[in-house]
Amino acid sequence: MKNGIYATGKRKESVARVWIKPESTKSQTVNGKSPSDFFCREDLVIHMLEPLRKVNMEDTVTVECLTKGGGIRGQAGAIRLGIARALVKFDPELRTALKKEGYLTRDPRKVERKKYGRPKARKRFQFSKR
Repeated sequence: MKNGIYATGKRKESVARVWIKPESTKSQTVNGKSPSDFFCREDLVIHMLEPLRKVNMEDTVTVECLTKGGGIRGQAGAIRLGIARALVKFDPELRTALKKEGYLTRDPRKVERKKYGRPKARKRFQFSKR
C-alpha cells in the first residue's frame, strides 16, 4: 500500500511508519496483521486508534502500519502519533481537534541511563553506617 498519505510516529525506542488511504473498507493492519492479533491486548488497540475515533474517521480510512523497535506499548504509542500526523496531512482542519487532545505531541520520555557505582539508574546500594 505504498500510495496514500504517509507519516512517521516515534515513542521510546519504537518507530512506526503509517499510511492512510481514503477508503471505506475499515481495515487496519500492523505489520501485516490485524491490530488485535498483533498487540494481543484490547487496551493497546484502543490506544492506537484513539485519533481516528476522536475525528469519527475509523470507518472512512484504511490504515496500514509498519513498526519496529521497543515493546508493544511503545509501538502502540508510535502508531497513534503516526495516525494523528497522517490525519492532519489528509485534512488540515483536523489539526485543532487532535492538538487539543494531545495526539500530535510526541512523548519525550525515554529510559534513563544506568550510572556507575549504582545497581540501576537511580537505585543505590544499601547504606551501612558501621
